[in-house]
Amino acid sequence: MNGDWLLRGRDGRLTVYLKSDDAVLCRAETAPGGPWEPFRRAGGDLGLQQGPGAVGQGADGYAHLAAWRQAGPGESRLVHCTHFRPLLAPLDWSPVGHPNGKGGRTGTPAVAVDDRRRAYVFVRNAGGGVSLLVQKERGGWYPWRDLKGSGVQDQLAAASRESGLVEVYASTPDRILHWRQEEPGRTPARDETADVAARPGTLRVLRTSAERTTLFFTDQDGELCAWRPGGKPVPLLRAAGPGPVAAVRCEIDGHDCTVLAQRSASGRVAFAAYPTEQEQAGAWWTESGPPLPSTAEVALAVDAQGTLVAAALDPTTATLRVTRRKEEAGLALEGWREV
Repeated sequence: MNGDWLLRGRDGRLTVYLKSDDAVLCRAETAPGGPWEPFRRAGGDLGLQQGPGAVGQGADGYAHLAAWRQAGPGESRLVHCTHFRPLLAPLDWSPVGHPNGKGGRTGTPAVAVDDRRRAYVFVRNAGGGVSLLVQKERGGWYPWRDLKGSGVQDQLAAASRESGLVEVYASTPDRILHWRQEEPGRTPARDETADVAARPGTLRVLRTSAERTTLFFTDQDGELCAWRPGGKPVPLLRAAGPGPVAAVRCEIDGHDCTVLAQRSASGRVAFAAYPTEQEQAGAWWTESGPPLPSTAEVALAVDAQGTLVAAALDPTTATLRVTRRKEEAGLALEGWREV
């Protein structure tokens, strides 16, 4: 799933989302911090197309899912569903169209949610730019909007700021593009550009202050970098492994920190932490847990008690492992357990 696939619902329970061959699967805690229910199919029986889906969450705790489905020979359509509470069944998939009117799958979607609880679905279009679909407040969707751009790679990274204003990042072979919404209801407009090449599939965005987000990505030299529009990309530390980094803000020993996690080259999960938006303070990796399969993905969240939670999920076997931060100084973690 493109986006943060480990989410805390409005009732405090954690949920994970997994894109399988023809479905999105979800699994939730039966109580905050308690045991987990089995995986179940999200969105009804409608079969989905191969390739990643996307998930985004609004301030109300609702999760919005987007994915592609086959709509005939050579034809694909995006579908959307909403998951209101972890232990409730998500709504059925609803078709929302194609950024070019018709055609095949064009790219991995990305989802953000504004302060009016409306989903914003971003996706690369057939022309290599970015298109946007916005949900109406009382049902339905506005027409597709072409945000322009060219040479955009498959993965996008979308987020909303505390104000609910939405933004999206995209990478091309030689730079990173940024679109930013300046007023509620307005179409996000092209903002600044970072002249740096990101490795495909490594974009991850995190809200790091009331009105700023930070984009994490791996550059072509293998450095994990942080970029906030208004400044220049900052190399933070060597990427622990080839995949995208997971990121979350949480309090550690009374300090507002950004915690990063990534499956390392050794297969274990590597963690790093530093004061939020203070990349100059430096960070370093500490590995944890058993070696994981090369397909395993890592996610971070903060649970109902404000405790850091990390999850590792192998999409080929649906094996889920979870750990939490211990009640002691620093970034000490409990032993990983399979749930």
